[in-house]
Amino acid sequence: MSEELIPETPEQETEENEAAEPIKQRKNGLYPGVSEELAENMKSGWADTELHGLEPIAQAEHTATRRAALSARFPGERLVIPAGNLKTRSNDTEYAFRASTEYAYLTGDQTQDGVLVLEPTGDSGHQATIYLLPRSNRENGEFWLDGQGELWVGRRHSLAEAEQLLGIPAKDVREIAAALAEATGPVRNVRGHDASIEAALTDKVTAERDEELRVYLSEARLVKDAFEIAELQKACDATARGFEDVVRSLDKAEATSERFIEGTFFLRARIEGNDIGYGSICAAGPHATTLHWVRNDGAVRAGELLLLDAGVETNELYTADVTRTLPINGTFSPLQRKIYDAVYEAQEAGIAAVKPGAAFRDFHDASQRVLAEKLVAWGLLGDLSVDKVLELGLQRRWTLHGTGHMLGMDVHDCAVARTEAYVNGILEPGVCLTVEPGLYFQADDLTVPEEYRGIGVRIEDDILVTEDGNRNLSDKLPRRADEVEAWMAQLKD
Repeated sequence: MSEELIPETPEQETEENEAAEPIKQRKNGLYPGVSEELAENMKSGWADTELHGLEPIAQAEHTATRRAALSARFPGERLVIPAGNLKTRSNDTEYAFRASTEYAYLTGDQTQDGVLVLEPTGDSGHQATIYLLPRSNRENGEFWLDGQGELWVGRRHSLAEAEQLLGIPAKDVREIAAALAEATGPVRNVRGHDASIEAALTDKVTAERDEELRVYLSEARLVKDAFEIAELQKACDATARGFEDVVRSLDKAEATSERFIEGTFFLRARIEGNDIGYGSICAAGPHATTLHWVRNDGAVRAGELLLLDAGVETNELYTADVTRTLPINGTFSPLQRKIYDAVYEAQEAGIAAVKPGAAFRDFHDASQRVLAEKLVAWGLLGDLSVDKVLELGLQRRWTLHGTGHMLGMDVHDCAVARTEAYVNGILEPGVCLTVEPGLYFQADDLTVPEEYRGIGVRIEDDILVTEDGNRNLSDKLPRRADEVEAWMAQLKD
Protein backbone atom coordinates (compact mmCIF):
# COMPACT_ATOMS: atom_id res chain seq x y z
CA MET A 1 0.00 0.00 0.00
CA SER A 2 1.41 3.37 -0.99
CA GLU A 3 1.78 6.10 1.59
CA GLU A 4 -0.11 9.37 1.26
CA LEU A 5 1.71 12.36 -0.12
CA ILE A 6 0.95 14.62 2.86
CA PRO A 7 3.76 14.78 5.44
CA GLU A 8 3.02 15.01 9.12
CA THR A 9 1.39 18.26 10.19
CA PRO A 10 4.03 20.56 11.69
CA GLU A 11 1.64 22.57 13.83
CA GLN A 12 -1.53 21.86 15.75
CA GLU A 13 -4.86 23.19 14.47
CA THR A 14 -8.22 23.40 16.19
CA GLU A 15 -10.98 20.90 15.67
CA GLU A 16 -13.14 23.80 14.52
CA ASN A 17 -10.73 24.57 11.68
CA GLU A 18 -10.53 20.87 10.81
CA ALA A 19 -14.30 20.72 10.31
CA ALA A 20 -14.55 24.03 8.47
CA GLU A 21 -11.79 23.37 5.97
CA PRO A 22 -11.09 19.69 5.19
CA ILE A 23 -8.00 20.57 3.14
CA LYS A 24 -6.11 22.97 5.40
CA GLN A 25 -3.60 25.47 4.04
CA ARG A 26 -0.07 25.22 5.37
CA LYS A 27 2.93 27.53 5.32
CA ASN A 28 2.64 30.09 2.54
CA GLY A 29 -0.74 28.56 1.65
CA LEU A 30 0.74 25.16 0.76
CA TYR A 31 1.45 21.78 2.28
CA PRO A 32 5.10 21.12 3.16
CA GLY A 33 6.76 19.57 0.15
CA VAL A 34 4.11 20.82 -2.31
CA SER A 35 5.34 23.59 -4.58
CA GLU A 36 3.12 26.37 -5.85
CA GLU A 37 3.73 25.11 -9.36
CA LEU A 38 2.58 21.56 -8.55
CA ALA A 39 -0.46 22.81 -6.67
CA GLU A 40 -1.44 25.00 -9.62
CA ASN A 41 -0.74 22.23 -12.11
CA MET A 42 -3.04 19.80 -10.28
CA LYS A 43 -6.01 22.17 -10.49
CA SER A 44 -6.53 21.91 -14.24
CA GLY A 45 -6.30 19.60 -17.21
CA TRP A 46 -8.93 17.15 -16.02
CA ALA A 47 -11.77 15.86 -18.25
CA ASP A 48 -15.40 16.38 -17.27
CA THR A 49 -16.56 12.94 -16.08
CA GLU A 50 -20.09 13.85 -14.95
CA LEU A 51 -22.54 11.07 -15.84
CA HIS A 52 -25.92 11.95 -17.31
CA GLY A 53 -29.15 10.06 -17.98
CA LEU A 54 -28.54 7.42 -15.31
CA GLU A 55 -31.25 4.84 -14.68
CA PRO A 56 -32.51 4.39 -11.10
CA ILE A 57 -31.01 1.46 -9.20
CA ALA A 58 -33.02 -1.76 -9.27
CA GLN A 59 -34.47 -1.39 -5.78
CA ALA A 60 -35.35 2.33 -6.03
CA GLU A 61 -39.10 1.74 -6.20
CA HIS A 62 -38.89 -0.66 -3.25
CA THR A 63 -36.87 1.75 -1.11
CA ALA A 64 -39.45 4.47 -1.87
CA THR A 65 -42.21 2.16 -0.62
CA ARG A 66 -40.24 1.44 2.55
CA ARG A 67 -39.71 5.15 3.20
CA ALA A 68 -43.42 5.80 2.72
CA ALA A 69 -44.26 3.16 5.34
CA LEU A 70 -41.72 4.70 7.71
CA SER A 71 -43.22 8.15 7.13
CA ALA A 72 -46.70 6.88 7.94
CA ARG A 73 -45.49 5.33 11.18
CA PHE A 74 -43.90 8.53 12.55
CA PRO A 75 -45.95 11.49 11.25
CA GLY A 76 -44.71 14.97 12.08
CA GLU A 77 -41.29 13.79 13.28
CA ARG A 78 -37.84 14.30 11.78
CA LEU A 79 -36.16 10.93 11.17
CA VAL A 80 -32.39 10.56 10.83
CA ILE A 81 -30.80 7.35 9.54
CA PRO A 82 -26.97 7.35 9.12
CA ALA A 83 -24.89 4.99 7.00
CA GLY A 84 -21.94 5.06 9.39
CA ASN A 85 -18.27 5.93 9.03
CA LEU A 86 -15.02 4.16 8.29
CA LYS A 87 -13.55 2.24 11.21
CA THR A 88 -9.81 2.01 11.82
CA ARG A 89 -8.31 -1.45 11.58
CA SER A 90 -4.79 -0.45 12.54
CA ASN A 91 -2.89 2.83 12.49
CA ASP A 92 -3.84 4.45 9.14
CA THR A 93 -5.73 1.55 7.54
CA GLU A 94 -9.46 0.99 7.71
CA TYR A 95 -11.83 -1.93 7.53
CA ALA A 96 -13.83 -2.26 4.33
CA PHE A 97 -16.91 -0.11 4.77
CA ARG A 98 -20.35 -1.70 5.10
CA ALA A 99 -23.32 0.69 5.33
CA SER A 100 -25.73 0.27 8.21
CA THR A 101 -28.57 -2.07 7.39
CA GLU A 102 -31.23 0.51 8.20
CA TYR A 103 -29.69 3.09 5.85
CA ALA A 104 -29.14 0.66 2.97
CA TYR A 105 -32.65 -0.76 3.41
CA LEU A 106 -34.23 2.68 3.02
CA THR A 107 -31.98 4.12 0.30
CA GLY A 108 -30.14 1.43 -1.63
CA ASP A 109 -26.98 3.51 -1.12
CA GLN A 110 -23.85 2.02 0.44
CA THR A 111 -21.45 4.95 0.72
CA GLN A 112 -19.69 5.95 3.92
CA ASP A 113 -20.81 9.00 5.89
CA GLY A 114 -24.20 9.16 4.15
CA VAL A 115 -27.26 10.22 6.13
CA LEU A 116 -30.93 9.90 5.19
CA VAL A 117 -33.19 12.55 6.69
CA LEU A 118 -36.98 12.51 6.48
CA GLU A 119 -38.20 16.04 7.12
CA PRO A 120 -41.86 16.29 8.22
CA THR A 121 -44.02 18.26 5.79
CA GLY A 122 -46.81 18.83 8.29
CA ASP A 123 -48.94 16.54 10.41
CA SER A 124 -48.38 13.76 7.87
CA GLY A 125 -45.86 13.05 5.16
CA HIS A 126 -42.13 13.65 4.85
CA GLN A 127 -39.63 14.98 2.36
CA ALA A 128 -36.65 12.66 2.08
CA THR A 129 -33.16 14.08 1.58
CA ILE A 130 -29.96 12.07 1.36
CA TYR A 131 -26.79 13.76 2.56
CA LEU A 132 -23.64 12.48 0.84
CA LEU A 133 -20.03 13.40 0.21
CA PRO A 134 -19.89 15.21 -3.14
CA ARG A 135 -17.13 14.78 -5.70
CA SER A 136 -13.68 15.78 -4.41
CA ASN A 137 -12.83 19.45 -4.83
CA ARG A 138 -9.98 20.00 -7.31
CA GLU A 139 -9.58 23.71 -6.71
CA ASN A 140 -8.44 23.32 -3.09
CA GLY A 141 -6.55 20.07 -3.73
CA GLU A 142 -8.92 17.86 -1.76
CA PHE A 143 -9.02 15.17 -4.42
CA TRP A 144 -5.28 14.48 -4.23
CA LEU A 145 -4.14 15.83 -0.84
CA ASP A 146 -6.84 14.31 1.35
CA GLY A 147 -6.49 10.65 2.34
CA GLN A 148 -10.11 10.07 1.30
CA GLY A 149 -9.77 12.13 -1.87
CA GLU A 150 -10.80 10.47 -5.10
CA LEU A 151 -7.25 10.19 -6.38
CA TRP A 152 -6.55 7.86 -3.45
CA VAL A 153 -9.78 5.90 -3.02
CA GLY A 154 -11.57 6.23 -6.35
CA ARG A 155 -14.35 8.24 -7.92
CA ARG A 156 -17.64 8.69 -6.12
CA HIS A 157 -20.94 9.83 -7.57
CA SER A 158 -21.75 13.51 -7.72
CA LEU A 159 -24.85 14.67 -5.88
CA ALA A 160 -26.70 15.02 -9.19
CA GLU A 161 -25.77 11.45 -10.15
CA ALA A 162 -26.87 10.17 -6.74
CA GLU A 163 -30.26 11.82 -7.16
CA GLN A 164 -30.76 10.05 -10.50
CA LEU A 165 -29.71 6.67 -9.12
CA LEU A 166 -31.51 6.74 -5.77
CA GLY A 167 -34.54 8.85 -6.59
CA ILE A 168 -33.87 11.06 -3.53
CA PRO A 169 -32.81 14.73 -3.48
CA ALA A 170 -29.15 14.89 -2.43
CA LYS A 171 -27.17 17.49 -0.47
CA ASP A 172 -23.61 17.84 0.80
CA VAL A 173 -23.26 15.84 4.02
CA ARG A 174 -20.86 18.46 5.38
CA GLU A 175 -23.91 20.70 5.79
CA ILE A 176 -25.90 18.29 7.89
CA ALA A 177 -24.58 19.12 11.36
CA ALA A 178 -25.68 22.73 10.97
CA ALA A 179 -29.05 21.67 9.53
CA LEU A 180 -29.71 19.33 12.43
CA ALA A 181 -28.61 21.91 14.96
CA GLU A 182 -31.33 24.24 13.64
CA ALA A 183 -34.00 21.52 13.57
CA THR A 184 -37.08 22.00 15.71
CA GLY A 185 -39.79 19.60 16.78
CA PRO A 186 -39.47 15.89 17.59
CA VAL A 187 -36.47 14.04 16.17
CA ARG A 188 -35.55 10.35 16.09
CA ASN A 189 -32.14 8.93 15.15
CA VAL A 190 -30.82 5.42 14.56
CA ARG A 191 -27.96 5.33 17.03
CA GLY A 192 -24.66 3.50 16.99
CA HIS A 193 -23.51 4.39 13.48
CA ASP A 194 -22.36 8.03 13.42
CA ALA A 195 -21.07 9.81 16.53
CA SER A 196 -21.08 13.22 14.85
CA ILE A 197 -24.81 12.93 14.10
CA GLU A 198 -25.51 11.85 17.67
CA ALA A 199 -23.52 14.81 18.98
CA ALA A 200 -25.52 17.22 16.79
CA LEU A 201 -28.77 15.78 18.15
CA THR A 202 -27.78 15.46 21.82
CA ASP A 203 -30.46 17.82 23.13
CA LYS A 204 -33.15 16.84 20.62
CA VAL A 205 -33.58 13.08 21.05
CA THR A 206 -34.19 10.51 23.78
CA ALA A 207 -32.91 6.96 23.99
CA GLU A 208 -36.46 5.60 24.27
CA ARG A 209 -37.72 7.37 21.16
CA ASP A 210 -34.64 6.42 19.16
CA GLU A 211 -35.07 2.80 20.19
CA GLU A 212 -38.66 2.85 18.93
CA LEU A 213 -37.35 3.87 15.50
CA ARG A 214 -34.74 1.12 15.48
CA VAL A 215 -37.30 -1.48 16.55
CA TYR A 216 -39.72 -0.38 13.84
CA LEU A 217 -37.06 -0.68 11.14
CA SER A 218 -36.14 -4.15 12.43
CA GLU A 219 -39.74 -5.33 12.32
CA ALA A 220 -40.31 -3.77 8.89
CA ARG A 221 -37.82 -6.31 7.52
CA LEU A 222 -39.66 -9.36 8.89
CA VAL A 223 -41.62 -9.74 5.64
CA LYS A 224 -39.48 -9.52 2.50
CA ASP A 225 -40.64 -7.85 -0.71
CA ALA A 226 -40.08 -9.29 -4.19
CA PHE A 227 -36.70 -7.58 -4.62
CA GLU A 228 -35.43 -8.96 -1.32
CA ILE A 229 -36.59 -12.50 -2.09
CA ALA A 230 -34.79 -12.40 -5.43
CA GLU A 231 -31.61 -11.19 -3.71
CA LEU A 232 -31.80 -13.96 -1.11
CA GLN A 233 -32.21 -16.53 -3.87
CA LYS A 234 -29.19 -15.06 -5.65
CA ALA A 235 -27.20 -15.29 -2.41
CA CYS A 236 -28.18 -18.93 -1.90
CA ASP A 237 -27.31 -19.87 -5.49
CA ALA A 238 -23.87 -18.26 -5.22
CA THR A 239 -23.36 -19.96 -1.85
CA ALA A 240 -24.11 -23.35 -3.41
CA ARG A 241 -21.38 -22.72 -5.98
CA GLY A 242 -19.03 -21.75 -3.15
CA PHE A 243 -19.69 -25.09 -1.44
CA GLU A 244 -18.95 -26.87 -4.70
CA ASP A 245 -15.64 -25.00 -4.93
CA VAL A 246 -14.76 -26.21 -1.44
CA VAL A 247 -15.49 -29.85 -2.19
CA ARG A 248 -13.32 -29.69 -5.31
CA SER A 249 -10.43 -28.32 -3.26
CA LEU A 250 -10.59 -30.60 -0.21
CA ASP A 251 -7.37 -32.36 -1.16
CA LYS A 252 -5.57 -29.00 -1.04
CA ALA A 253 -7.18 -28.25 2.32
CA GLU A 254 -5.90 -31.57 3.67
CA ALA A 255 -2.40 -30.50 2.62
CA THR A 256 -2.75 -27.12 4.36
CA SER A 257 -5.54 -26.30 6.84
CA GLU A 258 -9.09 -25.09 7.31
CA ARG A 259 -7.90 -21.74 6.00
CA PHE A 260 -7.74 -23.14 2.49
CA ILE A 261 -11.47 -23.84 2.78
CA GLU A 262 -12.09 -20.35 4.14
CA GLY A 263 -10.15 -18.75 1.30
CA THR A 264 -11.80 -20.88 -1.35
CA PHE A 265 -15.29 -19.88 -0.27
CA PHE A 266 -14.27 -16.24 0.16
CA LEU A 267 -13.12 -16.13 -3.45
CA ARG A 268 -16.59 -17.15 -4.62
CA ALA A 269 -18.19 -14.55 -2.34
CA ARG A 270 -16.07 -11.78 -3.81
CA ILE A 271 -16.56 -12.92 -7.40
CA GLU A 272 -20.34 -13.17 -7.21
CA GLY A 273 -21.19 -10.77 -4.41
CA ASN A 274 -19.99 -8.04 -2.09
CA ASP A 275 -18.43 -10.23 0.59
CA ILE A 276 -19.17 -13.08 2.93
CA GLY A 277 -22.25 -12.33 5.03
CA TYR A 278 -20.49 -13.35 8.26
CA GLY A 279 -17.28 -15.05 9.34
CA SER A 280 -17.15 -18.46 7.65
CA ILE A 281 -17.12 -21.45 10.00
CA CYS A 282 -14.79 -24.03 8.42
CA ALA A 283 -14.72 -26.55 11.25
CA ALA A 284 -13.00 -29.87 10.61
CA GLY A 285 -12.94 -32.80 13.02
CA PRO A 286 -13.59 -31.86 16.67
CA HIS A 287 -13.75 -28.17 15.78
CA ALA A 288 -17.24 -28.90 14.44
CA THR A 289 -18.46 -29.06 18.04
CA THR A 290 -17.54 -25.38 18.57
CA LEU A 291 -20.55 -23.42 17.35
CA HIS A 292 -18.71 -20.32 16.14
CA TRP A 293 -15.36 -21.75 15.14
CA VAL A 294 -13.94 -18.95 12.98
CA ARG A 295 -10.23 -19.33 13.70
CA ASN A 296 -10.13 -21.83 10.84
CA ASP A 297 -6.55 -22.79 11.54
CA GLY A 298 -6.95 -26.51 12.20
CA ALA A 299 -6.03 -29.64 10.30
CA VAL A 300 -8.32 -31.20 7.69
CA ARG A 301 -8.09 -34.98 7.92
CA ALA A 302 -9.60 -37.80 5.88
CA GLY A 303 -12.05 -39.87 7.94
CA GLU A 304 -13.35 -36.84 9.86
CA LEU A 305 -16.22 -34.48 9.13
CA LEU A 306 -16.13 -30.89 7.89
CA LEU A 307 -18.86 -28.58 9.16
CA LEU A 308 -18.98 -25.66 6.73
CA ASP A 309 -21.29 -22.78 7.71
CA ALA A 310 -20.93 -19.97 5.17
CA GLY A 311 -22.93 -17.50 3.11
CA VAL A 312 -22.40 -15.14 0.20
CA GLU A 313 -23.58 -11.56 0.69
CA THR A 314 -24.87 -10.08 -2.58
CA ASN A 315 -23.83 -6.69 -3.90
CA GLU A 316 -27.10 -5.36 -2.49
CA LEU A 317 -26.16 -6.72 0.99
CA TYR A 318 -28.52 -9.71 1.31
CA THR A 319 -26.86 -12.80 2.75
CA ALA A 320 -27.36 -16.52 2.61
CA ASP A 321 -26.66 -18.68 5.68
CA VAL A 322 -26.11 -22.33 4.82
CA THR A 323 -24.45 -25.24 6.62
CA ARG A 324 -23.47 -28.65 5.33
CA THR A 325 -21.56 -31.32 7.21
CA LEU A 326 -19.41 -33.28 4.81
CA PRO A 327 -17.26 -36.42 5.13
CA ILE A 328 -13.80 -35.18 4.16
CA ASN A 329 -12.94 -38.42 2.35
CA GLY A 330 -16.35 -38.46 0.64
CA THR A 331 -17.96 -41.27 2.66
CA PHE A 332 -19.66 -41.22 6.07
CA SER A 333 -18.60 -43.84 8.60
CA PRO A 334 -21.52 -45.83 10.10
CA LEU A 335 -21.52 -43.72 13.30
CA GLN A 336 -21.14 -40.46 11.40
CA ARG A 337 -24.06 -41.42 9.19
CA LYS A 338 -26.20 -42.36 12.21
CA ILE A 339 -25.69 -38.96 13.78
CA TYR A 340 -26.04 -37.17 10.44
CA ASP A 341 -29.31 -38.96 9.64
CA ALA A 342 -30.71 -37.96 13.04
CA VAL A 343 -29.99 -34.29 12.30
CA TYR A 344 -31.43 -34.66 8.80
CA GLU A 345 -34.68 -36.10 10.20
CA ALA A 346 -34.85 -33.24 12.70
CA GLN A 347 -34.36 -30.70 9.94
CA GLU A 348 -37.05 -32.34 7.80
CA ALA A 349 -39.48 -32.06 10.71
CA GLY A 350 -38.51 -28.44 11.25
CA ILE A 351 -38.91 -27.46 7.60
CA ALA A 352 -42.32 -29.15 7.47
CA ALA A 353 -43.45 -26.92 10.36
CA VAL A 354 -42.63 -23.70 8.45
CA LYS A 355 -45.86 -22.42 6.91
CA PRO A 356 -48.20 -19.44 7.07
CA GLY A 357 -50.14 -19.25 10.31
CA ALA A 358 -47.64 -21.38 12.23
CA ALA A 359 -45.95 -19.99 15.31
CA PHE A 360 -42.32 -19.01 14.84
CA ARG A 361 -41.34 -21.46 17.58
CA ASP A 362 -43.01 -24.45 15.91
CA PHE A 363 -40.09 -25.47 13.70
CA HIS A 364 -37.71 -25.34 16.67
CA ASP A 365 -40.01 -27.52 18.78
CA ALA A 366 -40.46 -30.03 15.95
CA SER A 367 -36.72 -30.37 15.39
CA GLN A 368 -35.90 -30.62 19.09
CA ARG A 369 -38.43 -33.41 19.59
CA VAL A 370 -36.80 -35.53 16.89
CA LEU A 371 -33.34 -34.99 18.37
CA ALA A 372 -34.58 -35.81 21.87
CA GLU A 373 -36.12 -39.03 20.55
CA LYS A 374 -32.78 -40.03 19.01
CA LEU A 375 -30.79 -39.23 22.15
CA VAL A 376 -33.21 -41.28 24.27
CA ALA A 377 -33.09 -44.16 21.79
CA TRP A 378 -29.30 -44.14 21.89
CA GLY A 379 -29.37 -44.52 25.68
CA LEU A 380 -27.71 -41.18 26.41
CA LEU A 381 -30.45 -39.97 28.79
CA GLY A 382 -31.09 -43.00 30.95
CA ASP A 383 -34.68 -44.17 31.24
CA LEU A 384 -36.29 -40.72 30.93
CA SER A 385 -39.17 -40.27 28.50
CA VAL A 386 -38.88 -37.92 25.53
CA ASP A 387 -41.50 -35.63 27.05
CA LYS A 388 -39.57 -35.43 30.32
CA VAL A 389 -36.32 -34.74 28.50
CA LEU A 390 -37.97 -31.87 26.60
CA GLU A 391 -39.62 -30.53 29.76
CA LEU A 392 -36.23 -30.35 31.50
CA GLY A 393 -34.34 -29.30 28.36
CA LEU A 394 -31.77 -32.06 28.87
CA GLN A 395 -31.29 -32.57 25.13
CA ARG A 396 -29.70 -29.13 25.00
CA ARG A 397 -26.40 -30.52 26.31
CA TRP A 398 -25.93 -31.79 22.75
CA THR A 399 -28.29 -29.62 20.64
CA LEU A 400 -27.00 -26.38 22.20
CA HIS A 401 -28.70 -23.67 20.13
CA GLY A 402 -32.01 -22.50 18.74
CA THR A 403 -33.06 -24.11 15.47
CA GLY A 404 -33.14 -20.95 13.38
CA HIS A 405 -33.48 -17.20 12.97
CA MET A 406 -34.70 -14.57 10.54
CA LEU A 407 -32.50 -13.90 7.53
CA GLY A 408 -32.06 -10.91 5.25
CA MET A 409 -29.63 -7.99 5.09
CA ASP A 410 -28.23 -9.18 8.40
CA VAL A 411 -27.45 -12.83 8.92
CA HIS A 412 -29.45 -12.56 12.17
CA ASP A 413 -31.97 -10.20 10.66
CA CYS A 414 -34.64 -8.25 12.56
CA ALA A 415 -32.63 -8.78 15.74
CA VAL A 416 -34.20 -5.99 17.78
CA ALA A 417 -37.80 -6.73 16.84
CA ARG A 418 -40.14 -7.10 19.80
CA THR A 419 -40.55 -10.60 21.21
CA GLU A 420 -44.25 -10.63 20.34
CA ALA A 421 -43.47 -9.78 16.71
CA TYR A 422 -40.59 -12.24 16.28
CA VAL A 423 -39.98 -15.14 18.66
CA ASN A 424 -43.62 -15.25 19.78
CA GLY A 425 -44.91 -14.16 16.39
CA ILE A 426 -46.82 -15.92 13.63
CA LEU A 427 -45.27 -16.76 10.27
CA GLU A 428 -46.66 -15.18 7.12
CA PRO A 429 -45.74 -15.27 3.43
CA GLY A 430 -42.52 -13.38 2.74
CA VAL A 431 -40.78 -14.32 5.98
CA CYS A 432 -37.35 -15.89 5.40
CA LEU A 433 -35.66 -17.90 8.14
CA THR A 434 -33.07 -20.60 8.68
CA VAL A 435 -33.76 -24.14 9.86
CA GLU A 436 -30.53 -25.50 11.33
CA PRO A 437 -30.67 -28.28 13.93
CA GLY A 438 -27.46 -29.86 15.10
CA LEU A 439 -25.88 -32.42 17.43
CA TYR A 440 -22.51 -31.72 19.04
CA PHE A 441 -20.58 -34.22 21.13
CA GLN A 442 -17.65 -32.43 22.73
CA ALA A 443 -14.27 -34.10 22.71
CA ASP A 444 -14.16 -34.08 26.52
CA ASP A 445 -17.77 -35.17 27.16
CA LEU A 446 -17.53 -38.23 29.39
CA THR A 447 -21.32 -38.76 29.38
CA VAL A 448 -21.29 -40.19 25.85
CA PRO A 449 -19.47 -43.22 24.42
CA GLU A 450 -15.92 -42.45 23.39
CA GLU A 451 -16.60 -42.96 19.69
CA TYR A 452 -19.16 -40.10 19.72
CA ARG A 453 -16.71 -37.58 21.13
CA GLY A 454 -15.50 -34.90 18.74
CA ILE A 455 -18.33 -35.36 16.25
CA GLY A 456 -20.43 -32.32 15.37
CA VAL A 457 -23.17 -32.20 12.72
CA ARG A 458 -25.37 -29.30 11.59
CA ILE A 459 -27.54 -28.98 8.49
CA GLU A 460 -28.90 -25.52 7.68
CA ASP A 461 -31.10 -24.20 4.91
CA ASP A 462 -32.76 -20.87 4.12
CA ILE A 463 -36.53 -21.25 4.03
CA LEU A 464 -39.03 -18.77 2.56
CA VAL A 465 -42.62 -18.87 3.82
CA THR A 466 -44.98 -18.98 0.83
CA GLU A 467 -48.75 -18.73 0.47
CA ASP A 468 -49.15 -22.51 0.60
CA GLY A 469 -46.17 -23.63 2.67
CA ASN A 470 -42.49 -22.93 2.14
CA ARG A 471 -39.69 -22.94 -0.40
CA ASN A 472 -36.12 -24.00 0.30
CA LEU A 473 -33.96 -21.28 -1.28
CA SER A 474 -30.79 -23.31 -0.74
CA ASP A 475 -32.04 -26.61 -2.17
CA LYS A 476 -29.35 -26.69 -4.86
CA LEU A 477 -27.16 -28.32 -2.20
CA PRO A 478 -27.98 -31.96 -1.33
CA ARG A 479 -28.96 -32.85 2.22
CA ARG A 480 -29.56 -36.63 2.48
CA ALA A 481 -26.42 -38.58 3.34
CA ASP A 482 -26.42 -40.71 0.18
CA GLU A 483 -27.03 -37.63 -1.98
CA VAL A 484 -24.16 -35.80 -0.28
CA GLU A 485 -21.79 -38.70 -0.97
CA ALA A 486 -22.86 -38.94 -4.62
CA TRP A 487 -22.54 -35.16 -5.06
CA MET A 488 -19.04 -35.12 -3.57
CA ALA A 489 -17.94 -38.04 -5.72
CA GLN A 490 -19.16 -36.29 -8.86
CA LEU A 491 -17.36 -33.05 -8.01
CA LYS A 492 -14.09 -34.83 -7.25
CA ASP A 493 -14.07 -36.78 -10.52
